[in-house]
Amino acid sequence: MSSLRLLFSTSTDPLFNLAVEDAIFRSMSATQKVLFLWRNDNTVVIGRAQNPWKECNTQRMEEDGITLARRQSGGGAVFHDLGNSNFTFMAGKPEYDKSISTQIVLDALTQLGIQGKATGRNDLVVDTEQGVRKFSGSAYRETLDRGFHHGTILLNADMSRLANYLNPDPKKLQAKGITSVRSRVINLQQINDSVTHDALCHALTQAFFAYYGETVEPEFISPEAMPDLPNFTATYEKQKDWHWNFGNTPEFTHHIDERFTWGGVELHFNIKKAHIDEVQIFSDSLDPAPLEALQVALHGQLYNAQGINAAIDYVDNKYPTNHAEMEQVRQWLLIQLA
Repeated sequence: MSSLRLLFSTSTDPLFNLAVEDAIFRSMSATQKVLFLWRNDNTVVIGRAQNPWKECNTQRMEEDGITLARRQSGGGAVFHDLGNSNFTFMAGKPEYDKSISTQIVLDALTQLGIQGKATGRNDLVVDTEQGVRKFSGSAYRETLDRGFHHGTILLNADMSRLANYLNPDPKKLQAKGITSVRSRVINLQQINDSVTHDALCHALTQAFFAYYGETVEPEFISPEAMPDLPNFTATYEKQKDWHWNFGNTPEFTHHIDERFTWGGVELHFNIKKAHIDEVQIFSDSLDPAPLEALQVALHGQLYNAQGINAAIDYVDNKYPTNHAEMEQVRQWLLIQLA
């Protein structure tokens, strides 16, 4: 029986693929070496310790139907479309060694006529006439008895969309957690236009087999064709949960202010686990009572449109004569917190 396992996802749903990855990792035999190949469409994936409101233009993502997904590993935020391929190598210890998986990727690219090299920042790069350009970023996760190395490979990604979603609007956030480092990037099809997702997967498979001197039949995974993965349903539900993707954010503060025709408003939020833990509102409005009620109503709410709307609705009901002013505050907050 082969010690290798090769899996391909035919789904482009990031929440499904990340759940498959996690379920495989938790259930795999410690004697196995696994290669999982997959793609996501219309997705921003953030690291385990990142703040989505700081890293991403969450308002534009919502408008454009872009999925936010938090992965189990660390590292920075990345945009995925179908021009980007993903790989995951898993192995039990002591065989797990991220330098081996990095070499397998480089060997596969050599088959495709691309001479890549690894950097000290977990990236793979190529030398071009314009200088060094990044085409792959990686992240890692280890437990006591196993580890994985997963990464992206840019083939023909839409770089303009990458800039749309990974350049957040300036927000006055003081955030803990890991901040992404932006690099100058390149699509590999600019070097070799025959490098497709299928060609890359074939090369990675061959390099994987060659390194270990074994072959194995691939397993194809989709929501309609699931292998036996213990606890997959619970893992998938967690991956889809707003509280994992947004609520797992480290504590941060947010300060916003605006001047309306009826007065200026300044808000200071302290956010814990994506809930408004503390809020202070300052205003020179001649009728501050509705804003004082809003300060109380916001406490404990989710830091999202649902929480904002619930608090404003409460104040609206309590102070119906201030409806117009509260609607202005609602629209302002929904834009600022998106």
